[in-house]
Amino acid sequence: MNRPPVRDDLVAMAGYHSPQVDVEIRLNTNEAPEPPPEMFMRRLLDELSQLHLNRYPDRTSSVLRASLANLHEVDPSEIFVANGSNEVLQTICLTFGGHGRVAASFEPTYAMYSQIARSAQMNVVEGLRDEHYRVSVNELDRVMETYEPAITFLCSPNNPTGTPESPELIKRALERSSGLVVVDEAYGQFAKFTALDFLRGPEPPESLIVTRTFSKTWSMAGARLGYCVAPSWIVEEFDKVVLPYHVDSIKQVAGRLALDFVSEMDERVNRISVERTKIERALRELGLVVWPSEANFVLFRSTNPLFPGDLIWECLLDRSILVRNCSSWPLLEGCLRVTVGSPNENDLFIGALQEIIA
Repeated sequence: MNRPPVRDDLVAMAGYHSPQVDVEIRLNTNEAPEPPPEMFMRRLLDELSQLHLNRYPDRTSSVLRASLANLHEVDPSEIFVANGSNEVLQTICLTFGGHGRVAASFEPTYAMYSQIARSAQMNVVEGLRDEHYRVSVNELDRVMETYEPAITFLCSPNNPTGTPESPELIKRALERSSGLVVVDEAYGQFAKFTALDFLRGPEPPESLIVTRTFSKTWSMAGARLGYCVAPSWIVEEFDKVVLPYHVDSIKQVAGRLALDFVSEMDERVNRISVERTKIERALRELGLVVWPSEANFVLFRSTNPLFPGDLIWECLLDRSILVRNCSSWPLLEGCLRVTVGSPNENDLFIGALQEIIA
């Protein structure tokens, strides 16, 4: 029998892949280096034992949304929760994108912006970041004026470079855009500025969405829980495309309980930030180019032609250490990205690099 064809616009696309290799030290996917607090796990198991899994979950995730609204000082009607922030991005593209509309991002950046936008049949425009991996005002204006995107994605701090965007740049995007401006703050707890401040102001913009995730600082990558803060009229529109009961009961309980451990999360962020500084210092001492990061990872590049990024990646893998090879990404030739792990993992990573380069 003949195989039925997939959509014409999907034929040339490849899926999103992050290498999953059996190694002792995995520092390639920006996960938290430690599990959630023990008390969180105890309370989670206790509440899960009382769940009625034969019943559908709360369709609107009302309790979790109220808890997130309290955390961010907004109204629950301005919170949308989903299965990871990727589903939030997908919902945005399905609601405000579609055939013929334009999505804009600025390379190098998170690959799923273009992947999800294309799967929603959008035309993707990719502007370029400057030499510091920030979005310049001139490039922002050029993209806005030339393509009038329906959705503009700004990643702050940016993945994979760790560079944040300024409040002035985001304000400029809101002023120039005739569509939505989506600020992805998956690593927002590490940054000095959050675009949430715009939504909490006296005149919040009607076209701004800020996305967040539980995967990084909350140590819950395995739970696949994300959300966004947006004007209530946008959240209402999401109901037209989102699947019913899409956030399961277990996920809703886990997210709500996690918010009782904000101080523990803040302490985790501080520990990771200290370790990140240690990694940055060690990499510079090895003569590597390092970009200052406001996230839980560090981007670096070798300037020694005898030790290109691909070779360093392979040598680390030989030592059972997996980092992310970004060499094939736009404007990132020879670059590697290392997630900040536990202190011991970071020491072993640094020691391996010292051994390789020496």
